[in-house]
Amino acid sequence: MTAIAVAREGEGPEVLLVHGGASPSTTWAGLESLSSRWTLVYAYRRGYEPSPPGRHDFEVDAADLGPLLDSRPHVVAHSYGVLGALLAAAERPERVRSLTLIEPPLFYLVPDDPEVERLRRLGDAVLREGLDADPGMLREFLQLAGAPNVGAGPLPEDVARGVRRAHGGRLPEEAEPPLELLRDARIPSLIASGDHAPTLERICDALAAALGGRRVIAPGAGHFVAAAPGFADQLERFLLTAT
Repeated sequence: MTAIAVAREGEGPEVLLVHGGASPSTTWAGLESLSSRWTLVYAYRRGYEPSPPGRHDFEVDAADLGPLLDSRPHVVAHSYGVLGALLAAAERPERVRSLTLIEPPLFYLVPDDPEVERLRRLGDAVLREGLDADPGMLREFLQLAGAPNVGAGPLPEDVARGVRRAHGGRLPEEAEPPLELLRDARIPSLIASGDHAPTLERICDALAAALGGRRVIAPGAGHFVAAAPGFADQLERFLLTAT
């Protein structure tokens, strides 16, 4: 397959940024200041220009990310992008300097929780049905996902475009990354959330426990935690310790 597009900015050790359902520019707004001391490597998942077309598929993401681990970067991943990042890291744990994982859809980590199960159903509806999903479920999911201006009335075109792009994607529950392998590899990990949805907080708590990782909560930007006040500083402090 044709390789995905990558953009590099800054100087210093590499930090590989893996976005989820939103674009890299939206997902990583707030981290720009790090480029004075770190090389920010923006990966564009398939379906996001200028990368080739493609649907959400964590196994394809893992294959695309594998070669980008050659330089042994710090890996920072968001939402759906966490799935492929974890699978890639499990294939080459010795090539991952650290993992920062932000609000992933790892629903299986919190079994028998009705609210987490509802969140799973919301996400599945969007992936399976796209814009034809139940309007209430669609808007509830988009609000949790940080999409702007999704109240009453037609969806903004950029939001609708994102839903169309997600439609037909692979369901997150099909991914069960080998977390024990990653924990045993002693990869330093930071699990971050935005304190805007109790379900995501519980998932992140469970992921931190499974990996033996640090936990940080950065409110103020919803799902797009990278833009939360102070998060860039917290991330940099973690990166400096993860050598």
